[in-house]
Amino acid sequence: MSLNKFEKTIREIFALAGIEINGTNPWDIQVHNKEFYKRALAKVELGIGESYMDGWWDCAQIDEMINKVIRAKLDEKVKRNFSITYHILLAKIINLQSYKKAFNIGEKHYDLGNDLFQNMLDKRMNYSCAYWKNADSLDEAQENKLDLICRKLNLKPGMRVLDIGCGWGAFGKYAVEKYDVTVVGITVSKEQFALGKELCKGLPVEFRLQDYRDLNEKFDHIVSVGMIEHVGYKNYRTYFEVANKCLNDNGLFLLHTIGNKISEKGADPWMNKYIFPDSMLPSIAQLGKAIENLFIMEDLHNFGADYDKTLMLWFNNFDNNYDKIENKYSKRFYRMWKYYLLFLAGTFRARRNQVWQIVLSKNGLIGGYKSIR
Repeated sequence: MSLNKFEKTIREIFALAGIEINGTNPWDIQVHNKEFYKRALAKVELGIGESYMDGWWDCAQIDEMINKVIRAKLDEKVKRNFSITYHILLAKIINLQSYKKAFNIGEKHYDLGNDLFQNMLDKRMNYSCAYWKNADSLDEAQENKLDLICRKLNLKPGMRVLDIGCGWGAFGKYAVEKYDVTVVGITVSKEQFALGKELCKGLPVEFRLQDYRDLNEKFDHIVSVGMIEHVGYKNYRTYFEVANKCLNDNGLFLLHTIGNKISEKGADPWMNKYIFPDSMLPSIAQLGKAIENLFIMEDLHNFGADYDKTLMLWFNNFDNNYDKIENKYSKRFYRMWKYYLLFLAGTFRARRNQVWQIVLSKNGLIGGYKSIR
């Protein structure tokens, strides 16, 4: 196939989504290197992402381009090549999130530099979807999310709460200050561990550099925000068994996670290689199977559409503040991070990805659980 035929094929594929190569709409792709067409066809998601990092193409609104691609189901129309299929098969055979690899995600993503996240996130450093009901700013929307979690758990003074995947301690600090509880937070990121302790200094928030599989003590309630995405489907059952073991009989477990509309055993190849290694998004079916005979699902709340706005504001913060940290990162890193944030915004705008807050109990609350929104 000549280069012209590669270009013709790519043009025809993107045209199905209303995207024109070198067109005038902000969601159109502007190609700078004609090798892009061959690379995109050969490596699909990985090739498109890597060629953007290399400056082979640009798009004024990557987020809207991705939204259109997903709405048109282009990914289902492009046949995957052997290398992509191989990596999916590899994920099915090997436990990529095994105990020995537990700290990989911390080292490769969350330890990139606290200054990167401080210049991108809200003032409390929440690295998960904000809750935009009655909120006018990112700071307000993130506090809304934290308060929503506290109210769903019905926190009372003196309670002891476990935070699995605590990040920089945003939930712990808020819950301690507003609800007078004590919090134990675990993380596999050394950078989060160090800064989190500093941000929560003097407060009853204990940070531990620890894998969830090493937990063996009781708590009144458990919260886990944006962590199960790194657990892997082979370990979902173990994850919930640990939570069940650590939760008091009358306690609640609130799980906050990005959700997939289908059950997969792999991840987007580009995202897996460059952003979240060995991570994957759970489906309702996978979570349901994993909690069977361990927990009762008391409540499920989907506010995935809120992540589009959250991610767009993260990108604006990152873009506007990048001059403060650009001496630490390369131009290719900037393009990688930009593509990551805008790509994900597009997936949530298209409603392919969801955000679920799931409230679980061990034995079922007498009289039922009152949903809180």
